[in-house]
Amino acid sequence: MAENGVASRRASDKLIEEGAVEINGRLAKLGDNVEPEDVVRVNGNIVGRRTKTEYFAMNKPKGYLCTVSDDRGRKTVMDLLPPGTGRVFPVGRLDYDTEGLLLLTNDGDLAYRLTNPANEIPKTYVAKVEGVVTEPMLNRIRPGIEIEQGVVTKKCKMKILETNKKYTRVQIVLTEGKNREIRKMFEAIGKNVAFLKRTKIGELTLRGLDRGAVRKLSPEEIAYLTQL
Repeated sequence: MAENGVASRRASDKLIEEGAVEINGRLAKLGDNVEPEDVVRVNGNIVGRRTKTEYFAMNKPKGYLCTVSDDRGRKTVMDLLPPGTGRVFPVGRLDYDTEGLLLLTNDGDLAYRLTNPANEIPKTYVAKVEGVVTEPMLNRIRPGIEIEQGVVTKKCKMKILETNKKYTRVQIVLTEGKNREIRKMFEAIGKNVAFLKRTKIGELTLRGLDRGAVRKLSPEEIAYLTQL
């Protein structure tokens, strides 16, 4: 807060003690650490950082973690960013074995809004499911299905793109992002997802991005995401 011009360090401590400061919607405590993706509010107003905001789109390959660093030395999406990129972080998560569109930014406010389930921002995926998947099977998933004890998914859209005896390609549109949600939905009806790719966030696509490639978002794309 002091580094971003809100108040002096002593005055910032007082604001925290008075309950005027929130981190990601919860009351802050003295000594709390703030990560780049966190949203800090003082008296309801978001604290902006005095840094240049950067926005990237990536076509994430399999075999990369959606995290800034890994204490086990595994590859992360940060390894794919061009040299000289400022400090950014992934917006949301794609599983280790999932490919596709991933956004990275240092705009914590935008990241929070894009990942908040209450905003119901559509994200489109294509799944390759082993064996035959029928419409009656999808009808069990579309209204919402229990994927863990007490955990039920939201209503989603599903469309069969291709099917044969070996596999079925299904397009899925979600408005939430539970951990391994799509894989667990199909597991709930006895099916295994062999391959999963996110193709769109809202209407933003993988256009111009080969697997593993990264590009900066255009001003028009940034404006679009801000308005979602």
